[in-house]
Amino acid sequence: MKMNKFFSVDKRLDAIADEVRNELKPIFAEIDETTEYNQQKMLSAFIKNGVSESHFAASTGYGYDDRGRETLERVFADAMGAEDSLIRHNFVSGTHTLTVALFGVLRPGDTVLCVTGTPYDTIQFAFGIKDAPGSLKEFGVKYEQIDLKDERPDLDAIKTRLEKQPVKMVYIQRSRGYSLRPSLFVSDIEKIVKAVREVDKKAVIMVDNCYGEFVEKREPLSVGADLIAGSLIKNPGGGIAPTGGYIAGRADLVELCANRLNAPGVGKELGATLGHSKELFMGIFNAPHVTGEALKTAAFAAGLFSRLGFSVTPTQNEKRADIIQVVRLEREDALIAFCKGMQKGAPVDSFVTPEPSDMPGYDCKVIMAAGAFHLGASIELSSDAPLREPFAVWMQGGLNFHSAGMGVLLAAQSCLEQGVFTLDDK
Repeated sequence: MKMNKFFSVDKRLDAIADEVRNELKPIFAEIDETTEYNQQKMLSAFIKNGVSESHFAASTGYGYDDRGRETLERVFADAMGAEDSLIRHNFVSGTHTLTVALFGVLRPGDTVLCVTGTPYDTIQFAFGIKDAPGSLKEFGVKYEQIDLKDERPDLDAIKTRLEKQPVKMVYIQRSRGYSLRPSLFVSDIEKIVKAVREVDKKAVIMVDNCYGEFVEKREPLSVGADLIAGSLIKNPGGGIAPTGGYIAGRADLVELCANRLNAPGVGKELGATLGHSKELFMGIFNAPHVTGEALKTAAFAAGLFSRLGFSVTPTQNEKRADIIQVVRLEREDALIAFCKGMQKGAPVDSFVTPEPSDMPGYDCKVIMAAGAFHLGASIELSSDAPLREPFAVWMQGGLNFHSAGMGVLLAAQSCLEQGVFTLDDK
């Protein structure tokens, strides 16, 4: 499938891309099978809960008796295998959503045990790993962690720690964040849950589910996790939700989180939707399909850049636990060239040149290519990276593969033009 009719791409690079697409046909078929399963699961949840046009009506003020909001939360709970869910547009980010869940469940004197090593940069402030006013540490919540062993959860170490003293919460980060360790499959989370329950029956098992929703047929709640949380401008918003986040799981825990978000005694009863309900319904409905398109884009990027001589994780043929693709570019100029090229393939702000800059929550400059309909939406094609060794780029998203694949190809073209690699021996 030649793209040179609309874009200026080196013919040799275009030919390699065609070869990669052909190689990926079996992988794409597997992705489609999972997408179909999850899309039918979502359709069933919509039908079961009797979604109607009346549920799209806006509420204002306190938002009492908002049938649309209540129905949306039942739909999402069913799709995720949860007793209940909390979906609100006033969650400002995934980090905010996770923080609400943490503060909702944890109390002074409690211990939270992170069993997937150091969590990613922005949530470290919430735990108090990095100093920031209002952290859990300031409120007397203790943080401990179990480091990974050979890049996998250390189940023996987890059990050994829990045998010494129980904890209030076991925290699992599903995705890799800005690290090179593999993201966790639901089967990995299942093993952690089993290990925890062998020792501690009462600990709340919470999963940061960001980037992993609808990648597999199962979600963490189906293997024993108690609580999951994530962002609606990642997978579950389907590229349509304009903002927001979700918390889902045990009903009593979701209520605690709602009390933290709103006010004690108020819980889920309040929260005006302000006309966003239709977007949230549409986004959640489209989420399985859009997630599948993002997975195809990631697999294509892995295949193409591997052929061009770069180290990638996962590889094109590996099973995927989330939508993130890592490409190790090894040089700062190569990293910048990649992001500038991907920006050129964005439907929005393609003319913008991304530059490294300071970002809240990070200890070094970050560069981000993100020409999105919704600012910062990770389910839309983007690539970002901190400017530090090994100068790897974390790429994710793609509303549809037909356009997102072009963004990947333009990233490669930019690297070619900047002398990051040559095609003489390819």
